[in-house]
Amino acid sequence: MAAGGFCKLPNGTVVVALNLPSPTVDAATGVRVLVLAQNRARALTRLRNLGLRAVYLRGNAAPPTPDEITAVLHHPDGLIWRTAPDNAVASVPELWRPIRSLLRRPAAQP
Repeated sequence: MAAGGFCKLPNGTVVVALNLPSPTVDAATGVRVLVLAQNRARALTRLRNLGLRAVYLRGNAAPPTPDEITAVLHHPDGLIWRTAPDNAVASVPELWRPIRSLLRRPAAQP
């Protein structure tokens, strides 16, 4: 699941969308991550600085949709995620979440 893509905006910034495997062990589906940055390299650097070291963008197979671009533009961090959409299920789409909720480690059980 290495699909991803980018879209250059009129103001020169770039929105990068990546489908990544879920960092949680119990989740069978992946996540779709959106990053707003000055260029593609900076977008990938933002993800790598958060601990997602093996993140690469090869090609433009799955660029962000207009709705995804709007979502990341209106988020103060410019870095959001949700579970990757499943083509077989066309139910209500999941809301976008800030990246810190994805990377937060679950609390240890006493």
